[in-house]
Amino acid sequence: MPLHLGPFVRWRSGLVLTWICLFSSGFTFIGGEHAVTVTHPLPAAFSDLLPHFLVEPDDVYIVKNKPVTLTCRSTPATQIYFKCNGEWVHQDQHLIERDVDPATGLPVMQVKIDISRQQVEKIFGLEDYWCQCVAWSTTGTQKSQKAFVRIAYLRKNFEEEPLGKEVALDQEILLRCHPPEGVPPAEVEWQRNEELIDPKTDPNFFITVDHNLIIKQARLADTGNYTCVAKNIVARRKSSSATVIVYVNGGWSTWATWSACSAVCGRGWQKRSRSCTNPTPLNGGTSCEGQSVQKSACTATCPVDGGWSEWSKWSPCGADCSMWRSRECTQPTPGTGGKECQGLDLQSLNCTSEQCPQTASGAEDVALYVGIVVVALCLTLLLIILVLVYRRKKEGLDADVADSSILTTGFQPMGIKPTKPENSHLLTIQPDLTTTTTSYQGTLRSRQEVTGKFSMSNGPLLEPLPNGSHTLHNGKLPSDPNDFMNRLSSQTYFKTLPRDNVNTSYGTFNFLGGRLTLPNTGISLLIPPEAIPRGKIYEIYLTIQTKEDMRLPLAGCQTLLSPVVSCGPPGVVLTRPVILSMDHCSDACLENWAIRLKKQSYEGTWEDVLQLGEEVVSEPYYCQLEAETCRVFTEQLGRFALVGESLSMAAAKRLKLLLFGPAYCSTLEYNIRIYCMDDTQDLLKEVMQMERQLGGRLIDEPHVLLFKDSYHNLRLSIHDMPQAHWRSKLLAGYQEIPFYHIWSGSQRTLHCTFTLERQSLSTCDLSCTLCVWQVEGEGQSFTLDFNISKDIRPLDSDFLLMDNCTPALAGPSAFQIPYLIRQKICSSLDTPCPNGADWRLLAQRLKLDRHMSFFASKASPTSVILDLWETQHFHSGNLNQLAAVMAEIGKQEAMIFLVSDGEC
Repeated sequence: MPLHLGPFVRWRSGLVLTWICLFSSGFTFIGGEHAVTVTHPLPAAFSDLLPHFLVEPDDVYIVKNKPVTLTCRSTPATQIYFKCNGEWVHQDQHLIERDVDPATGLPVMQVKIDISRQQVEKIFGLEDYWCQCVAWSTTGTQKSQKAFVRIAYLRKNFEEEPLGKEVALDQEILLRCHPPEGVPPAEVEWQRNEELIDPKTDPNFFITVDHNLIIKQARLADTGNYTCVAKNIVARRKSSSATVIVYVNGGWSTWATWSACSAVCGRGWQKRSRSCTNPTPLNGGTSCEGQSVQKSACTATCPVDGGWSEWSKWSPCGADCSMWRSRECTQPTPGTGGKECQGLDLQSLNCTSEQCPQTASGAEDVALYVGIVVVALCLTLLLIILVLVYRRKKEGLDADVADSSILTTGFQPMGIKPTKPENSHLLTIQPDLTTTTTSYQGTLRSRQEVTGKFSMSNGPLLEPLPNGSHTLHNGKLPSDPNDFMNRLSSQTYFKTLPRDNVNTSYGTFNFLGGRLTLPNTGISLLIPPEAIPRGKIYEIYLTIQTKEDMRLPLAGCQTLLSPVVSCGPPGVVLTRPVILSMDHCSDACLENWAIRLKKQSYEGTWEDVLQLGEEVVSEPYYCQLEAETCRVFTEQLGRFALVGESLSMAAAKRLKLLLFGPAYCSTLEYNIRIYCMDDTQDLLKEVMQMERQLGGRLIDEPHVLLFKDSYHNLRLSIHDMPQAHWRSKLLAGYQEIPFYHIWSGSQRTLHCTFTLERQSLSTCDLSCTLCVWQVEGEGQSFTLDFNISKDIRPLDSDFLLMDNCTPALAGPSAFQIPYLIRQKICSSLDTPCPNGADWRLLAQRLKLDRHMSFFASKASPTSVILDLWETQHFHSGNLNQLAAVMAEIGKQEAMIFLVSDGEC
C-alpha cells in the first residue's frame, strides 16, 4: 500500500485522463486504456535527494523533412516527461531507458522524443517551438533548460551582391555582400576564380563582420572574378561574379647615357632614350606621356694629323766615321685620332775621309787578335766536355723525356721529372669547376676518361679568351715548358679543384639549350632554347661547394639559407636568363626576413645582387621563392648563395632531424646519433652517404623543426626508457647545441650522440621518448619503439628521394614541351589581346601572376613563363594539364599537344 501521495501530473491525450501516483515502493500508471506498474525503489540513503540532469535538451534545427530527437537524462529520478509549448507529451511518444550508476547505486533514467516538421509548423509564425523535460524523485521535481526547435531554410536571392571594379595598383578595394535570409544565419566566404580566399594565409585580404571583402593593397595577382558564397546546414548559394581588374599606369625609366656624336669632325647630333617600363602599363593602364627619345646638337673635335719639324744640324763625325741628325713629329703634334708622322725621325751618314779621325795599327791590334783566338780555343774545349757528359747521362735524360709522355694530348713533349712521386697527381688533375677567376674551356668527356692523362686538348686553360668566346677550338701549349709549369703551380684554379664525381655535372650545349642536374640535391640549371647565341657551343658545369673554406662571411643576424652553388664558366655571353634551382631552409615568411641573393665576384668577394621583394626587372637577376625551393633567373654564370637576415625573433629556419643507430650491435652499449641540419636535400644526401659508410641505419623517419632567431640553444633529451633493461650513460639530463652553431651553419652535419647501455645482450627491444626543444620556446617529442637486432637492414634510402635522372641533357630531350610547339605557343600568346587571353592569363592560370612585371620586361614573356614551368615540372610535368590550360585560355594551339614528337 502507498506510504504517501507525491506530486501528481495531469495531461490530455484524446479522452484519456491519467493520474500518476508515486509510492515509496514503486508507482502505478492508471488510465482508461493503459495500466503500467514500474517498481524502482530508491535506496534509503538517497531517498531525500532531488534529481539533477546529466543531459539536457539542446536547440536543434529541422532540415527538410527529417525529424529531430531531444534527449534528457537525470539521476536519481523515478520518472521523466517532456513538455512542449506548455503541453505534456503523451507517454507513448517517450522512449525510456533505465540504468543504475555503478558508483553510487542511484537509478539513472534517460528519455528521448522525436519532433517532426508537422508539429513545429502548427505554431509556425506564432512563436518558437520549445520543449522542456521534468524529472521526479520521491523528494521533488526539477526542470531542464528549454530547447528550441526551428525549421532551417536559406533564401535564394542575395540581399546585396558584389559589383565589379577597376582600380589602380596598390589601391584599396571594397566588395560588398549581404547574404540571403536564413535559419540558422548563413556563413559567408569569398572565392577568387573559384578558389577559396583565406585571410590567414594572405593578410592582404580582410573579411569584415558584415561579410564585406576588403583588399588592402591591390596587386596584379588580385585581378580576377570574385564570388560571395553563403551557406548553412540547408543549402549553399553563390552570388554573381564581380570582375576586378587591377591596372598599372606606365612610368618612364631613367634616361640612358648620351650616344656618341654622329659627326667625326664638326657639328653633329647625339641622342638618348628611355622606355615606358618603370613600370610597364598593364590591364588597360595609361601609357607614358612625353618623348621617349631626346636629341641634342654636338660638336666633334676634328682629328689633327702630325707633321715633322725641321731636321737638326748634322752631328760631328764620330770614331765610327758616321754622323747623324734628327727631327720630331711636333708641327703639329697628332691629336683627336689624327695620323702619326710617316717616315724616319733619325738619319745617319758616313763621313768623308777628310772628316773621319785616323787610328794607328800596331801592337794593340796584334793583342786584340791573339785574345780572340784564345777565347775560341776555350769555347771549343768546353763544348767537347759537354758532349762527353751528355753521352754518359743519356739514359737518365731518356727517362726524363719518357715521364713527359703523359702530356701528349695537345701538348709538346717536356723533359721535366717531378722531384717527389707523391706530387705526380698535378699532371692528372681535372679542370677546376669552382674557380671564379678563370674560364674553363674544353670538350665534354666523362671524368673516368681523365684519370690517367691531362686532358687539355682545347684552348689555353690558364688564360680566358680575349673576346670572352667559349666555342670549341683547337690550341696548343706554349713552347716554353718552364713557363707552363710555373703558371700551373701558381694558379688557384688547380688548388680548389673538386675531385668528386657526385657533386659535379657538366655538358656541351648550343642554341637548343639543355639541363644540368645534381641528382638527389634539388639543384639544377635550366638553359632555355635561344639562351646560347646561334653558332656558339658552350661547355657549362654545375657544382655544389662543400668545403669549409667556401663558406660565406656572415655578420650579425645573417644565416646561410641554401647551399653554395657554382655554374660556369663565368663570362659567357647569354641572350636570355638561365634558371638555377636550389633548396632553401627558411620558413618563406618574407615579413620576418631580409633575404638576399649573393654572388662571388672575380676578386673573390661576395656581393649582394638582389633582395627578395625588391627586385628590379631591368637587372640581370631575378628570384622566385617557393615553399622549399628558390628559382634564380640569371644572365651571368657564377657562384651563388641565398643569405637571410632576420628582422624579428619570429624568423625561423627549417631544421631536419635524423636519428641513426648502428645496423649491428654486439655490445651492451648502443649509440643513437641525432643530426640537426638545414632542411635541404644536399645535406640530407651528404648525411645519408656518411652513415652508409659508418654502417648506420635510420631508426625513425626524418622530422622537421622550426628553429627561431631567439638566441636560445637547442636542447635534446631522452626519457621514458624501461629502467629495468636500459639506462643512459649521459651524466646531465640533456644535451645542448649552441644557438650560433646552428644559426651560422658553420658545421654542415651537426649532431650529438646519446650512449645507452642495456643490462643484458638478450635485451633487444628499446622504447623511449626523444624531446627536442629550443630553450624558452616550442619543441617536439618523438616516440621510439624498435628492435635493435631484428631490423638489420642497411641505411634506409627511401627518404633519400632517389633521383635517377641523367646529370646532363642537351637539346629537345631536356624539355617537356617540344621546340616547335613552344615556338607556336610563344607567337600566339606574346601578342597582347584586348580580352586578356594572352601570356598574362597563362601566368594567372599557372599561378605565376605575382611575377607579371618581370615577365613583361622580357622580349617574349611567354617563353620565360614556359621556362619556369619546365623547371617546376621536369619530373612531374603533365603536358595534358598544360594543354587544358591553353584550352581554358581559348587558344586553338592547345590541340598541337597531340602532335607526336616525331612530327615536331
